Amino acid sequence: MSSSNDSKPLTLADIARLAGVSRSAASRALDRVAPVGGARAERVRAIAAAHGYVPNSRAANLRRQRTGLIGVVVPRLTDTVMAMLYEAIVAECAKRGCQATVVTTDDDHRAELERGRALLDQRVDGFIVTTARTDGADPLLLELRERGVPFCLALRTDGESPSALGDDEAGGWMATRHLIEAGHERIAFVGGAPYASSSQGRRAGYLRAMTEAGLSAPPELIHETDFSMQAGVRTGHLLLALAEVPTAVFTANDSLAVGLISAALRSGLRVPEDLSLVGYNDTPIAAHLATPLTSLAVPFAQIAADAVSRLLDGAAATDGEPITRRAPHLVSRESVTSPRRHD
Repeated sequence: MSSSNDSKPLTLADIARLAGVSRSAASRALDRVAPVGGARAERVRAIAAAHGYVPNSRAANLRRQRTGLIGVVVPRLTDTVMAMLYEAIVAECAKRGCQATVVTTDDDHRAELERGRALLDQRVDGFIVTTARTDGADPLLLELRERGVPFCLALRTDGESPSALGDDEAGGWMATRHLIEAGHERIAFVGGAPYASSSQGRRAGYLRAMTEAGLSAPPELIHETDFSMQAGVRTGHLLLALAEVPTAVFTANDSLAVGLISAALRSGLRVPEDLSLVGYNDTPIAAHLATPLTSLAVPFAQIAADAVSRLLDGAAATDGEPITRRAPHLVSRESVTSPRRHD
């Protein structure tokens, strides 16, 4: 009988013999992507651990006709949020015995379809897609459905496909409520792309908080743009040129908030004395600005785990619910204070 003291490493057949099961049963128990449960499977795993046995994932993938490769589609990796999510997906894939590979699309339909097809040529096992739109303009998703390729949306949803999200409406409500509790009444909202469900949800949370507080949100205080710092600068100048300037702004991400800060400083205003700000995603820059930014922290690791589990385990990963949402939490810093009163 082989033992841990033998110089020759144990094989799968050895583990199966020691556990008193068939070789195929041992293989299923040790499958890192979709392991079976039960007492026999636990016995196989315990014996494998005791003998330091490591399954050959490449051979297992060949038996399953899988490559162990997941394709990830993002607008751009210069976007800190997308980079953070991709790193979390890579880490989660490593835990599940597979790998992730990424393509960027710059939110261009044709590039997305072309680069998605390139991933299909690499025989990826499925896709995690962060570029979903609510306007129906998703040719890659249409092709994946037609070809029966598994996919899960992340951070953004089209409202019907399997999706792993943050709770954007709850986050928008928390951000706006924080400003209201600080004493602000004239609060602006600067959103991202209007076709992005993430921005839509944050806007809905903003509007709900304003309505509940009996505050008005006139059209001049609500702007939809893109998610960039440059858009934050442009929109900041528009808001600061109003006859009645808002005392606070909630932005749909931290990059927009950084742009707002730049516009305020160029206009001779101080943050937070003249303008309070709340961002979203709690990216690393938020804590390191001259005035650290209050922001909503999004649980990227949990969202990545939900997306990978949904992709590999299907409906069993979420009890059949098509969309999972993870709650953000508010990180309060120095960018919010009570508004100045001009009596």
